[in-house]
Amino acid sequence: MAAAALGTTVALAAPAGFAQAAPTDTEPVAARSAGATQSTTTTTPAAAPAAWAAGTRAYLVITAPGGTSAVSGAVTSNGGSVFAAYDAIGVIVAHSTSASFASAMRTVGGVQQVGATRTSDVPADAYNPALPANPAQSTTTLTESNRWDMTQIKAEQAWAVTTGSATVKVGVLDTGVDDQHQDIAPNFNAADSASCAYGKADSRAGAWRDVGTHGTHVAGTIAAAKNGKGVIGVAPGVKISSVRIAEPTSSLFFAENTICGFMWAGDHGFKVTNNSYYTDPWQFNCPDNLDQAAIIEGVRRAQVYAEGKGSLQVAAAGNSNYDLANKTTDSESPNDSTPVTRTITNACIDIPTELPGVVTVASQASGGAKASYSNFGNGVIDIAAPGGDGATQVYSTLPGGKYGNMSGTSMASPHVAGVAALIASTNPTFTPAQIRDQLGVQATDRACPSDTRCKGTTTKNGFFGEGAVDALKAVGGTTPPPGAYFENLTDVTIADNATVESPITVSGVTGNTPATLKVGVDIKHTYIGDLKVDLVAPDGTVYTVHNRTGSGTDNIVQTFTVNASAEVANGVWKLRVNDNASQDTGKIDAWNLTF
Repeated sequence: MAAAALGTTVALAAPAGFAQAAPTDTEPVAARSAGATQSTTTTTPAAAPAAWAAGTRAYLVITAPGGTSAVSGAVTSNGGSVFAAYDAIGVIVAHSTSASFASAMRTVGGVQQVGATRTSDVPADAYNPALPANPAQSTTTLTESNRWDMTQIKAEQAWAVTTGSATVKVGVLDTGVDDQHQDIAPNFNAADSASCAYGKADSRAGAWRDVGTHGTHVAGTIAAAKNGKGVIGVAPGVKISSVRIAEPTSSLFFAENTICGFMWAGDHGFKVTNNSYYTDPWQFNCPDNLDQAAIIEGVRRAQVYAEGKGSLQVAAAGNSNYDLANKTTDSESPNDSTPVTRTITNACIDIPTELPGVVTVASQASGGAKASYSNFGNGVIDIAAPGGDGATQVYSTLPGGKYGNMSGTSMASPHVAGVAALIASTNPTFTPAQIRDQLGVQATDRACPSDTRCKGTTTKNGFFGEGAVDALKAVGGTTPPPGAYFENLTDVTIADNATVESPITVSGVTGNTPATLKVGVDIKHTYIGDLKVDLVAPDGTVYTVHNRTGSGTDNIVQTFTVNASAEVANGVWKLRVNDNASQDTGKIDAWNLTF
């Protein structure tokens, strides 16, 4: 069956800039915010060229903080123009068509570093940016249900402590966010949203909107509203701001865009930012290259500025199954022209992921193992979170009121950003360093598997860092002791237009079933809109947990809470699955009961 409009699975090839996107990671989406004010650290000089010219390249000109005005005249006299300036950190974004611009500027007094930020021309759109489309919205009949990723991090239990404070702002630095989406609109903060594409803040209403789908998916994982529709984010009570740093058409995230985004985050009071990308065009930036050294320094200063203003940066580790602690080659850069294979060392870094102070997030599959694609590295990875792998992906919001699945460290990072927002909500005086420390303290230790690539100890290693993120512990909650647990791991084939059952015999449980009986379901099926799923009690009473929702979404991997308190616990319970249409089949892979 064709996928229905409201529930799609997104599986795209690896687009540039998405934290070395996994094969199932999607292209980003741009987001806008109405009424945003321009960063106080950004100037828009009159010297900007009136029209674009072929061959225009972008450069970072770095001075001492407060020293940009003293060298702006030299930018002009050496064949360039000042496109934007961040005087507080001593960074100018300059444009020039002159091939000798960088070398000439490096001889100017007061200039510390100069570097080209791309190997391709600045798009003409930079001088008169078009607003992203405002997608038509679909409504949904989907109701909120527990998802494997939220269960894995104990989000539902954490919400009993807090769903997050509306005073906490989380910045989504990405392809943009669909602020009109039914699950995002209630928590969207337009006043502090903008576009930072090309390196200069654009606060026009809608400039923050998604130019893809990636940013909207990330935003939903962080803070989709708890409103009875679709999905629930990790921190459904906090506010989401969109800072679009991806450029349209290319969907690339250049250094000047990231700098602008971090400066905006600092000036607009974001407690946390999520960064599910790497800074294009270099997968790794090497300090022995003059251009890349300037990129490292410019982005580093912007991150330090944001942290100094109270903002913690959380970033995806990347999806190349690469050991970040033992770098040898880079074959993906530059991704804005023709990549070449080059020899590198650990001095070369993925930014912003490997900058000091940034929380680096690896991805876990359902069940907690390292996702097959996730980058790793002892001393580099700080924490791990659900990002999906294979057929089990992360389900979240898509532009136009839609929902769909994606996998990647891009999906793991927003789980940690959401937990960081919950920590900030319960500890409003915490600094970024204290939030970062709390993320490590609350993490559940995960030892290395029998994989020689994983180095370190049970408490800190290259696959999981400090461990797996735990929302409940992060907000000071405690896990109630588990009840009696029963499971059936035998596969049961689900044919077209058929009804099948899988039994579990419960014994040794005293009295009736609790009102919070947990029914864990793992059904592999290519169109869950065909399925009705019931829990059948020993006396034949039927409790429906899924009834033909989800349209063309693949698989039901989640835990349902059923009030079966009228039932005697002991006896034979059954999971009954009814397939109501042709063409799509599957199986009950496993299911369980926790009393």
